[in-house]
Amino acid sequence: MNAPTDRTGEEPRGRSGLDRRLVILMGARLGLSLLSLGLVLALDAATGSVNVPARRGLYGTVAFAFLATVGYGLVLQRVRRTRAFAAINLATDFAIVTALVQFSGGTDSVFTFLYVLVAVYGAVLFELPGAAAASALGATSFGALLLAGYRGFVEPNPSGVAQPGSVLLALWLAHAGALVVATSLGRFLASDLRRTDEALDQKTSDLNELWSLHRRTVDSLMSGLLTTDTNGRITSFNPEAVRITALEAVEADGQFVESILPGVSAIVAETDDDLTGMRGRARLRYRNRGGAELFLGVGAYILRDAEAAPSGHVIIFQDVTDVVEMEEELRRSERLAALGELSASIAHEIRNPLAAISGSVQILQKKLGAVREEGENARLMEIAVRETDRLDQLIGDFLHYARPAPLRLEAVAVGDLVNEVLEMFDAARPEGVTTLTDVPPGLCVLADAAQLRQVVWNLVLNGAQAMPTGGLLRIVAAPSDAGEGRDPPTQERFAGRRREAGGKNRWVEISISDQGTGMAPDVLEHVFDPFFTTRSEGSGLGLPTVHRIVEGHGGSVRIESRLGEGTAIRLRLPSVEATA
Repeated sequence: MNAPTDRTGEEPRGRSGLDRRLVILMGARLGLSLLSLGLVLALDAATGSVNVPARRGLYGTVAFAFLATVGYGLVLQRVRRTRAFAAINLATDFAIVTALVQFSGGTDSVFTFLYVLVAVYGAVLFELPGAAAASALGATSFGALLLAGYRGFVEPNPSGVAQPGSVLLALWLAHAGALVVATSLGRFLASDLRRTDEALDQKTSDLNELWSLHRRTVDSLMSGLLTTDTNGRITSFNPEAVRITALEAVEADGQFVESILPGVSAIVAETDDDLTGMRGRARLRYRNRGGAELFLGVGAYILRDAEAAPSGHVIIFQDVTDVVEMEEELRRSERLAALGELSASIAHEIRNPLAAISGSVQILQKKLGAVREEGENARLMEIAVRETDRLDQLIGDFLHYARPAPLRLEAVAVGDLVNEVLEMFDAARPEGVTTLTDVPPGLCVLADAAQLRQVVWNLVLNGAQAMPTGGLLRIVAAPSDAGEGRDPPTQERFAGRRREAGGKNRWVEISISDQGTGMAPDVLEHVFDPFFTTRSEGSGLGLPTVHRIVEGHGGSVRIESRLGEGTAIRLRLPSVEATA
């Protein structure tokens, strides 16, 4: 197929295989030059009959062939009319062959076969029109040489005697016929090669498109995806895998998958043990390079080659931390709801006889107060009254947790509320505990002021009690966009109500952190369970009440703690514009 041309008649570079074929042509000329040089040297050494002018002509022609190849190769990149340049190359080759034939014996030359070779690659270079032109040019060149020898313009052969015209004509016709046959075969080969090239280009294009689609699909997945070889070494790593692990693809490449995702080898082993080899799934606790604690849902599958033989594994994993938190939140809510209903009923039943017991003991106290010898009994009764009062207070706290009062929502200034709590805290501040606040002025949340005050008070007391030897208690508040992360379900529902009311879907994060002893991971799992406490004097209702109140406001509570480093409790509450 001929190359397309632009409006100036010049062929744009790189639009057909002509440039490539030109390079092949030059390589062929170089090869023929080397072959010719070898034949000249062999002929000169074997016969010794080559005269000096002929020897000079032969070596000069071969040298010219080398120089022409180098020169044409240097200017190829700057040529704009490629077909014309190709025609010049072909004419040059026929001229070189004619010179070799003349200097090596004319009609008796061993180089006459080179006409056929040049005509063949001329047909390949130019296809149908070029095939006819190549055969005609080759026949004309050889015929001109025969005619020049017959007329005496050049020596016809080493003997110097011209053959009869009929012999020369027959010789020319034989060569011309050979050229026609050779160029026809070359044209056929060129057409077949062109079709093969076109099919190969199409297949290559289709393969590139398919690979591009595959790459875009893998890169667009919202799941981490990696593949391994049969030895468990990572061979590919998509962008979501980079985001989850905080590890660059070039760093993961070639690493053992177990070193990147600890615990995944057991999941992979399930796919190998399964007769179908289809699936192995599990949920893993994972800490990425950035130190983030995540839960991953991992699936492993056998990767098969074109012959369906196992060639490695495909591992797909997702960050399901939010899902795990929601599941835990749901389980906690269901458990606490059932426990709250049952416990509230029991607490009411306990409270009535408890009041009777307390009243009876107090009456006995009055009757025995004047009897000095009954001092031991009086002390025991004081203990009974005190403990019943404490039990009554505990039941009151639990009832408040189990059945919180209805919310009275209003715009609450976070800074003013924090200052009020710290003023109360100053009266009971443990020695060595200092406070630091960072709350922007005008920052407000939509909340019940009394309940939010109780939340902050509980957290401030917990933080101070966690620092028996003193330390810094920080209270920081800042706006937080909903787009910064996925909101828990309660937040989503609350945000929906606020959007219906015309509010902006924004949040405020209040962080209360201490420098205390911190909590172990197994303790963190139960801090929101009622009556769970690590202090002998604690009721175990402080943090559960905080969680219940914040959840009732449509917010969320997140705890970050490490042993020996302290604890940070982050509340996320809906924001609201300050009222005038």
